[in-house]
Amino acid sequence: MLGQISRRTTVALLGATALSPLALGAARAADAGSSEDAAFAGVIKNWLDGALRMSPISATQIGDHRFDHEIDDMSEAGRKARREFSKATSAKLDSMDKAKLNRANQVDHAILSNQLRYDQWDDEVLQSWAWDPLGYQNVAGNALYVTMAREFAPLPDRLRSATSRMEKLPELLRQARENLQPARVPLVHAQTWSKQNRGIASIADELIAPHADQLKGRDAARLRKAIDGVHAAVSAQQEWIDKTLVTNAKGEFRIGAKLYDQKLAFALNSPMTRQEIRTRAEAEVKRIRSQMYDIARGVLAGEKGSPKAPKHPTDEQQQKVIEAALALAYAVHPARDQVVPDAKAALVQATEFVRQKDLITLPDAPVQVIIMPEFQQGVAVAYCDPPGPLDKGQSTFFAVSPIPKDWTEQQTESFLREYNSRGIHELTIHEAMPGHYVQLWHANQYPSIVRAVLFSGPFVEGWACYAEDLMADEGYLNRDPLYLLAHLKLDLRSVVNAILDSAIHVDGMTREEAMHLMAVKAFQQESEAAGKWIRASVSSAQLPTYFVGQQEHWETRKEAEKRWAAQFNLKRYHDMVTSFGSPPVRYARALMFDEPIG
Repeated sequence: MLGQISRRTTVALLGATALSPLALGAARAADAGSSEDAAFAGVIKNWLDGALRMSPISATQIGDHRFDHEIDDMSEAGRKARREFSKATSAKLDSMDKAKLNRANQVDHAILSNQLRYDQWDDEVLQSWAWDPLGYQNVAGNALYVTMAREFAPLPDRLRSATSRMEKLPELLRQARENLQPARVPLVHAQTWSKQNRGIASIADELIAPHADQLKGRDAARLRKAIDGVHAAVSAQQEWIDKTLVTNAKGEFRIGAKLYDQKLAFALNSPMTRQEIRTRAEAEVKRIRSQMYDIARGVLAGEKGSPKAPKHPTDEQQQKVIEAALALAYAVHPARDQVVPDAKAALVQATEFVRQKDLITLPDAPVQVIIMPEFQQGVAVAYCDPPGPLDKGQSTFFAVSPIPKDWTEQQTESFLREYNSRGIHELTIHEAMPGHYVQLWHANQYPSIVRAVLFSGPFVEGWACYAEDLMADEGYLNRDPLYLLAHLKLDLRSVVNAILDSAIHVDGMTREEAMHLMAVKAFQQESEAAGKWIRASVSSAQLPTYFVGQQEHWETRKEAEKRWAAQFNLKRYHDMVTSFGSPPVRYARALMFDEPIG
């Protein structure tokens, strides 16, 4: 999973100002080969400068540090300004003759147009600002986290910026309370927010307070006062969440077929419809389970007490055989406090394998395995957080969620069975090597800031799933059958994600039905399935990105193998497909094979 501030926040241009380095970079990316290309470059410059000016937190993450002391305006006035700016930019794009743009700009035009329509739809139709508190949690937490997590400026400067943001944080939390309509807020969203809210104060305590001695005099006093203000504001917010929001949260978390299909089209920017995704996914479930059964038969051959494993099993026999083989993989897992160290060791091993096989050009920028910040825990077990495209040389963070201190032995064992030692390798491949970390490093070499800011979820998540397949196919861990079984299980999970998302939000799938799909059909542990139920309940149209992107990446590779024939080479292909930034896969394919930009 890619953990980022939402790239869907496009905001208004406030007056005529000098362009940021980011906007100037965009001007260079938009090759002015014609008058229409030059006009498009101007639109991109205005959009980027305006967007980042009114989303200072996104600007910090991207690497434009002009607004590190500011915070996003989430009030009604702020929404209105963003909405008007988005519509004005859309109008400029619609007035252009796209056929006169060069091919790279045609792709960027399509990406930006889709995103602006998505923003307007979210604001006016879905209205997530009125019922989804987790968006505010994301903004509030990242306001501090992205200021302190990376060393993009001297520590005293970042502390002063953090102080300014902490001073503004109470107003942001007040805006959240003002905007949210408890009767529309789903209970699961309110309860998840309740668990995450105090994590904002922990950022101040863990990333800011320990460095207070770096400031002197008035700056130091101001910092201490701001930290106290954050604690007071977060405590007040917690009381409001628990006593007002949770008790009055009556909203429906399922968004329904009409809204789901509209959101899916925006989020995927792919020709695949909900119905096609479902059909493909259900066929993949059967194929993967059959492959898992064949491997499990070999693993269990000669094992005393193993279940019967005929060549043509019944559904029940297939289930028992796969479960029995997976139990052998589950038995080898890290200790409760060794998940992060094991992930670090897996990263070293995976990197060496990719280097020896020469599968893709490796990054020259660092990656760090870190403990996931508290304010982001509770939705996913891990994520990759790359530096912004302007923050050159900064580390990518491969964040792993620790096991909660209040978990019982049973909950802990369930988690460690799911993320067993072989599963840790698979997680590391997905998030880091050669998954997100490698692909996003390549993407940031591409000059189009549009594709860096508005990256395609299916391209990015699909690449990470494709990377898992690649490593298994190339013989990682000496083709250990239990590793292959663990790999296929996680492959099956991404397929089931796509089924789960629409089944819950459109078909009314119950928690019991979802748990059966995940725990029985896809062999997930109860802790993982329970967490995924919450994730699927508080989000929509994100879980299918893994499967859709994986399918599109494989189809693109097969086309390259067909066209290049004897000239096909994995490193050449991987370097090329990741060289276009992170556009929807169909655009990368069009650029690669000189096909029309649809």
